[in-house]
Amino acid sequence: MSYSKRMLDQLEKGQLKEAKKSFIWALRKDDDETLYNLAEELYGLGFNKRAQRIYEKLLQSYPDDDDLKANLAEIAIDDDDNDRALNYLTSIRPDSDNYLQSLLVAADLYQTEGELEVSESKLQEAYRLAPDEPAVLFANAELYYLMGNFERAIPYYFALIQKGYTEFAKVDLAGRLGMSYAQSGHYEQALGYFKQVAPIKQNSDLRFQMGMTQLHLKDYQAAEDSLNALIESEPDYASAYPQLAAALEGQAKDDEALKVMQEGLGVDQYNEQLFMMAGQLADRLGHPDLASQYLIKAHQLNPDSITITLALSQHLLLQGRHRDNLDLLLPLINQDEVDPQVEWNLARSYQAMDQDDQAGKFYQAAALALKDDSQFLHDYADWARQSGDPATEKGILKHYVKLVPTDTEMLQRFDELTDEGF
Repeated sequence: MSYSKRMLDQLEKGQLKEAKKSFIWALRKDDDETLYNLAEELYGLGFNKRAQRIYEKLLQSYPDDDDLKANLAEIAIDDDDNDRALNYLTSIRPDSDNYLQSLLVAADLYQTEGELEVSESKLQEAYRLAPDEPAVLFANAELYYLMGNFERAIPYYFALIQKGYTEFAKVDLAGRLGMSYAQSGHYEQALGYFKQVAPIKQNSDLRFQMGMTQLHLKDYQAAEDSLNALIESEPDYASAYPQLAAALEGQAKDDEALKVMQEGLGVDQYNEQLFMMAGQLADRLGHPDLASQYLIKAHQLNPDSITITLALSQHLLLQGRHRDNLDLLLPLINQDEVDPQVEWNLARSYQAMDQDDQAGKFYQAAALALKDDSQFLHDYADWARQSGDPATEKGILKHYVKLVPTDTEMLQRFDELTDEGF
């Protein structure tokens, strides 16, 4: 009986001390084939270090044996030693039967290390070698999906579906393809694949994305149904509430939308986006105190968000709180890049406070970026009239009436200035 066989028998009987001695004798006395088989048995039983020792001994005798390198890499991966695993994998020769698998495993390891470009290069080489291999197609698709490069992921998922796969590595391919199309802005195609996913395989993220896709397609009732079903099954899915509110707003169900936002804030009290949306909707519904409460809270949660800051600014303008608006926006003027809407809103407050020089300064600052915004030009022309500058007013109106030729009031103002020779 070989020492390898003796060791395995002793392990089966729980005789660990005796098995350890037999292992040492096996390394000394058993032939290479017997040792290789012992290493495979030991690895299967979870004795990784013992198997590793045998493979390393055999590799000294057979330095070009890629099977040994692949086995050692597998053990290194189990030990979370990625560097050692990669050393073995990268030493496998391109003409080896193990080379394709080594590329896939190495790509996965580089991916876990965050070296996505290196992982991509390994997978693209694998694709050049075996463009029809399902594992290669799936690995490429998943990497591009992870990278957010959904356009590149799509053809790989599609190729797998064309080969008859509906699932690979427990991943539903129709769902993945639908998510990729949705993230790429191809909403019609996305919805078609979402509908192919069996209800039992529809996780919360997929159902949320389906609702988002229906919302993008302006199928507001379908989006409402999808997102309501998601919230009923998972009330803590906070991201669904603002989207459900948007679906309700799309159907002019503003009161219901506000109620949904308030329910969402009960789930996530730190969602500045939801506070902002609730505040804007409260303003439209004529609840200024509630709007102020929500928008101030949104700004407190994320004071650096220009979107939230401008939403609060619009509310302050609507309520005639011009001093508060100046206090909110003036600190932003010293930044390297100022949003022109900030300058416009400052101009409006200064104009309302009859500080025409300050208003003019900010209108002029915003004019270059907003020269084709008709509402801005309307306000700018009103300031010019208020400040007694007909020549500037005429220049603004000349451009405005080209943009909005149906505005008879502004056309009349322009004609009057032209007749007067300004």
